This record gives sequence, C-alpha cells and structure tokens, in this order.
Amino acid sequence: MAYTPINKSSDYFNTLLWTGNGVDNRSITGVGFQPDWTWIKSRSNTDYHMIADAVRGDNKQVKTNSTDDQDSDTNKIKSFNSDGFTIGTGTVVNRSGATFVSWNLKANGAGSANTAGSINSTVSVNTTSGFSIVKYTGNATVSTIGHGLGVAPKMIITKNLSRSEAWPVDCRQGNDGAGGIMYLNETGTLGAYGNGNPYPSTAPTNLVYSVGTAGNTNYSGSNLIAYCFAEKTGFSKFGQYSGNSSNNGTFVYTGFKPALIIFKRADTGTGNWVMQDNKRSSSGGFNQNQYTLYSNTSTDEITDESAVDFLSNGFKFRNAITDNNANGSKYIYMAFGQSLVGTNNIPNNAF
Repeated sequence: MAYTPINKSSDYFNTLLWTGNGVDNRSITGVGFQPDWTWIKSRSNTDYHMIADAVRGDNKQVKTNSTDDQDSDTNKIKSFNSDGFTIGTGTVVNRSGATFVSWNLKANGAGSANTAGSINSTVSVNTTSGFSIVKYTGNATVSTIGHGLGVAPKMIITKNLSRSEAWPVDCRQGNDGAGGIMYLNETGTLGAYGNGNPYPSTAPTNLVYSVGTAGNTNYSGSNLIAYCFAEKTGFSKFGQYSGNSSNNGTFVYTGFKPALIIFKRADTGTGNWVMQDNKRSSSGGFNQNQYTLYSNTSTDEITDESAVDFLSNGFKFRNAITDNNANGSKYIYMAFGQSLVGTNNIPNNAF
C-alpha cells in the first residue's frame, strides 16, 4: 500500500490547554487543524472524561470513566471548527476558573459508507495518520466491520452508545504479542478473546476487524462507535514493555519524541490507564513529567505520581509505582509523536 508522509505531526494530533470562563459559545483555538475527535478532561476538578467526534455529531458525548450510554448536550461541544472547537457553558468543558486539557485527532469529517464487513459501517478515516472513527449497528452475531485504514489496526476501542456498557479495548500488542481485551473504564488485567466476548481471536485485516456477540461491541440494534488505531512510523506506536521497579526505569523506544502516552498494567494486579502529555508538565515542559490523569476515573490531575521522561526517541520511567513500572510486570501503551529521531518533525509513515 502506498503511503503519504506526515510533514508535521501536529497537523494530525495536538494537545490543547485552556482555563474555563463559563461563557457560552466560546471558541477554543490553537489545535492547528479541524479536529474530528476530541477527548476533554478537567485538570482541576473531578468532572468526567468526555469524548466527542464528527461522526456522531459535535453535541454528543461519551464518558471514558463510565459505562453510561451516549449523552446529548449542546452546552458542551457545540461545533468543530477549522482551528479547534466551540464550547458552551457545560462545567465539564468550561467551568469558570477550572483548567482543562483536550487531546485532538484528525480523521475525515462525518465519514462515509463502508461495506467491507458483514456489518455495514460509517467510517471517517485518515490513512496517513492511521486513525479511523467507525459507527455501526450491532446484530449480536460474530461479524466483521470495515475500518477503512488500509492496514490492520493495533488497537480498537469501542463504546455502545445506546446502552450502559463498558469500554472494551482490543490490545493486539499485549500478552507478549498474543493480545487480549481490557476495558478503558476499568483497572483489570487482560482478558481472553472469544466469540462470546467483545472481540474474537480472529486478527484484524487491512479491511476489517471482528466483533463477538457481547453487548459492549455488538448488542442487537444498538448504535456503537469504535476508534481504530494503526501504527505509523514516526507518528504512532502501540506496544508492550516490562517494568523494572527502578528510578532508572524502563526505557521504551518509539522512534520519535512522544506528545502523548497512555499506558496500562496488563498482567497480574490492577492498574489505572495513565495519560501523560508534553503540554502538561511539573517542570515547565521539561523532564521529569509527573502530571497524570487516569481515563478510568474522574480524579483531577495528580502532580506527583507517574514520573516519566519524554525523550527524542521514546520515554523512560523515573519511579517505581505499580501503575507504570512494577518489577517484571507487563504493560501495554499507545504513543503519539512529536518528531521523528534525526529529523525536524518530518517522519516517514509505515505502510
């Protein structure tokens, strides 16, 4: 498959910070592109995590730390714009005096029909950056769904929009490459694939991925949304590492300087989904970075938790907490890039 080089990674992913003022129809700018997917969390308050996307519509939200079905509220994301988005008076996006972060990705607008799978889908896809938003209706039978990426995704995150259901994550890179299932709103370890589970053992292809009969990926008649991620050299990396319980901790090679990393303990014991980025920092943008949010809880930002260095070619842990660096424990991670090693932010994509 041919590929298109990413000349500037911030054209496809960017983190944005702001302080709420409670004013309606407020324009949040500085993303650098029109986002098709935005994940917002208050840093200073215990408000829930919120994801909006262009396929479902800008006034519809889902909460990553909850099993709640989709919420429709025009006081939150009111529109996606050329350089960001417009927000209303909702406290989860614009509480006066509160600080906020959003992680933004570019797909391809409202999407188009995809008939590659046994279930038809609507897909908004950016093959350059390896990201697609997939909306479909469940049928409660083992099925395939088109994702539009042109390469097999490494991670798939799904939410049932119609029912109270957990967030199953297909982690193909976990369990020493054998993969498994975890839940974005929970702290548990990798679970097994299976036809009666969210995802079967059948690996995704360049055209489709498979869902089982579980209600959180395929309840009959439910509307569902999936976020699919493929690995692109110099921009995104999805993998596994082992902890060493040392302040001179495990180094994880990505081949680029990360802009966002999300990691989760995957074997024995529980662990949070830890989110750290290059815009929130305890040291003014320099290492070590200890500003932490958890996708599975509404806890506000923790400023002295997971210590990690963002390096030119990966990331390195600087403490030994169980969420990121327990000795011998296995962790899965996803990382989005800032610049490729040896370049001025001009990576080449895998294909």
